[in-house]
Amino acid sequence: MTMTTNTQSNAMSVCNIATGHIVTNADAAAIVTVQLGFTPRIVRFRNVTDRISDEWYEGMASASSIHTVAAGTVTLETTNGIAVSATANTFTLTATTMVASKVFMWEAIG
Repeated sequence: MTMTTNTQSNAMSVCNIATGHIVTNADAAAIVTVQLGFTPRIVRFRNVTDRISDEWYEGMASASSIHTVAAGTVTLETTNGIAVSATANTFTLTATTMVASKVFMWEAIG
């Protein structure tokens, strides 16, 4: 698996933005935790290969997200969404989300 992270913060620390991409290989799916350096208020995660997206907003339950598939169907994911840790400044994705041989792009705003 290849992971790239880019982080941006303004001088007043009012807004933090991090973006990155993850490329999974043909190995079995695995849980992925992304270290940000700040607590995100919004996390957007996209499976570019299959055109599936998940969005988590501050106030949503852990491991939940607004899940959109390529056909346009939007549902509330309650178990395999995005889990944000305010104490660790991370977000975690389940193995169900991180399937093998895919390209993912993400954005976190704090």
